[in-house]
Amino acid sequence: MVIMTVAEEIIAELEQLHAVETSPGMAAVALDLAKAIDDADVAGAKARAAHELRSIMADLRRLAPVESKGDAVDDIAEQRAKRRAAARERASG
Repeated sequence: MVIMTVAEEIIAELEQLHAVETSPGMAAVALDLAKAIDDADVAGAKARAAHELRSIMADLRRLAPVESKGDAVDDIAEQRAKRRAAARERASG
């Protein structure tokens, strides 16, 4: 198991959310907070930074572009195409 820093984890999530493109200022603040958590020695300072980071990341997740992965109609169409191909294969021999 590889343990990553908070900043490394946040960078990965920011990339996944395309946050630098959609909300560059908020992404920069999130990264600064993550680094502050990694560098803090006082539990109270870590807790405050984590609270703010959680809030900003929630906002960034809401602002992230929605990726189209298909819906139930696409799934039904794909299943129908598979059934038709199987039927054609059986009919042709």
